[in-house]
Amino acid sequence: MRHRKSGRNLSRTSSHRHATLRNLVTSLFKYEQIETTDAKAKELKPIAEKMVTLAKRGELSDRRQALAYIREKGVAHKLFEELKERYIDRQGGYLRIVKKGTRKGDGAPVSIVQLLPKEETIKKKRAKRKSKPEASASRWTGPKEKKKEQAKQEEKTSDPTP
Repeated sequence: MRHRKSGRNLSRTSSHRHATLRNLVTSLFKYEQIETTDAKAKELKPIAEKMVTLAKRGELSDRRQALAYIREKGVAHKLFEELKERYIDRQGGYLRIVKKGTRKGDGAPVSIVQLLPKEETIKKKRAKRKSKPEASASRWTGPKEKKKEQAKQEEKTSDPTP
């Protein structure tokens, strides 16, 4: 029985699994996008998000915790300097996992893990979409709404002369 056994095994010993996840986290922050299997991506997400949270706090102890997990000092520096500024106003959800399909060799399900872009660009795109006046004018109206509009137009055109 699997009672109280959380996490995925990934068909590895615990030390090999730990090393794999450390390498994945390091590569993710180095390249900002990696391609891996679905199971590894799902195991990677909480660890990587914790690293971003450590970077957002930014104290010396947080930097040391991140350096103990991330393999390259330059990548940790990038996390604490550049990526910290990107996510300073965000409350979580720093990663996106996009399912890509299956791998040709062994048929394993493959995903792309990405760091989300800066929110300002997303907000600008949303604002552009909302500001279009055509979107509100092309609103679908049902038969009841059409009858009401026709009744209003008839009232305007008819002259109440005695």
